[in-house]
Amino acid sequence: MQLEDITPENIIDEEPLFGEGLGLDSIDALELGVALKKKFGVKFSSESADNKQHFSSVNALAEYITKEKAMQLNCIAVSSQQIYGYTKKKGIFM
Repeated sequence: MQLEDITPENIIDEEPLFGEGLGLDSIDALELGVALKKKFGVKFSSESADNKQHFSSVNALAEYITKEKAMQLNCIAVSSQQIYGYTKKKGIFM
């Protein structure tokens, strides 16, 4: 991404990432998506119509990441409960 002259303090969280805002392009979006996947473990589908909304601003990305992480934690909690229920039913104590 071509952001050498921009510091985090210069980025306004609610401004657009593309076009008139920060001026990112489609290659930047791809790089950003890969970086976010590595850092936060969230995935973006190239077929998703919601990507435009997710990548609309820093705030929108933060909201998406927060929701995805919450869903991941919820899935882990449900899985743990299912495992506990199964082991209890089978007489296996953990």
